[in-house]
Amino acid sequence: MAKDYKVRATYCYHRASEDEVYASLKRATDPLDRSWEKLGAADRIVVKFNMMKLPDSLHYFAGRRRELVDEAVCRSVLKLLKERTTAKLIVTDTNPYNRETHLMGDDFNYAHILREYDAEFVDSNAEPIRSYDVPGGGLMFDRYQLSGCFEGAEVVSVSKMKNHLFMGVTLCMKNLFGLPPITPPKGRLRSYYHHFIRLSYVLPDLGMITNPCLNIVDALTGQWGREWDGEGRICDALIAGDQVTATDACGTALMGHHPASDWPTPPFRRDRNHLLIAARHGFGTVNLDEIDFESEVEGPLAEFDSEATDSEGTVESWRRTTCEQALVYRDRSSSLIDKHRNEFIFLQDGDVVWSGSDPSNLGSRRKLSGDKKDQAMWLKLVDPDEVEGERFASYEECLNVA
Repeated sequence: MAKDYKVRATYCYHRASEDEVYASLKRATDPLDRSWEKLGAADRIVVKFNMMKLPDSLHYFAGRRRELVDEAVCRSVLKLLKERTTAKLIVTDTNPYNRETHLMGDDFNYAHILREYDAEFVDSNAEPIRSYDVPGGGLMFDRYQLSGCFEGAEVVSVSKMKNHLFMGVTLCMKNLFGLPPITPPKGRLRSYYHHFIRLSYVLPDLGMITNPCLNIVDALTGQWGREWDGEGRICDALIAGDQVTATDACGTALMGHHPASDWPTPPFRRDRNHLLIAARHGFGTVNLDEIDFESEVEGPLAEFDSEATDSEGTVESWRRTTCEQALVYRDRSSSLIDKHRNEFIFLQDGDVVWSGSDPSNLGSRRKLSGDKKDQAMWLKLVDPDEVEGERFASYEECLNVA
């Protein structure tokens, strides 16, 4: 019986030539009929590479980019798309490093590759920005502001194999976190979504909106410990699949992690497993038996785990008090709207400890928390219309998990 999801992992020596990388990626993607049917019919294809870092901050390991999709993989993806489709190719990302405009500019570190393949770059932080409803309703928010380039386009997510301090693993679904614009009023600063409890639900929401039909993991090399400044790992593999949750489930398994495990089981030391949350909502699966998965490599590809930065007790307290502050806001929203309409607020231990129009320059929450280091600070835009439609039931769910 045919299965709903198909994933292939191929062997590719980490020091292979670019032609060999292309051949391995072609071998991984050729069987993905559902992916190519959608891409072949598309007028526009938007590709999100895990690619943004300032040019003077690029790190390499064993001859490959350690934290970002390698140049050879980037070229191979674009070459395949040019050969197998007639669609206009668009590559997009946001720049969290330029504090003034958050725009990438014309000379970011992949620009020359995009020009080689006549792929247009669209900055996801630039207008036009559109509002997108999560199909069937969101898990954390009902709608998000994203670049207008996604309207009517098929999406490809290309990620690096890494551990992540918050999410445990960062693969093709976590790669989508680079899409929401950062600059107000339409954007949200990164820490608004990259927040205890929220991020595990935001990622499936972004997955459901963009629904990448081709998902590729660059596992020539990987990174242990954290998403930035971790330890390099040699993995010698490429992974491709036709559904983002299922692809990441296979990638997670090849890293040596159980894709159906959840907080506080490593590598999910700080927050819930976003892949499990997505699967339980009916968006893909983390059950490998439900995936047509064939692999030329065996896991674990290398030693992987997320780095433990805080004690389990501290993390549990932060998670619990985050949920409690969110529910305080829900129950006291009328009075908080009267006092802080259209402002951002930090709630801690039932009190508004900061309010204002721009929380981006406040610094570390660890410092802002004062002498209540075990009490989370929950950030919220006080919108009287609640346009983004935050789902407070997710906080209740996490309290039950805790």
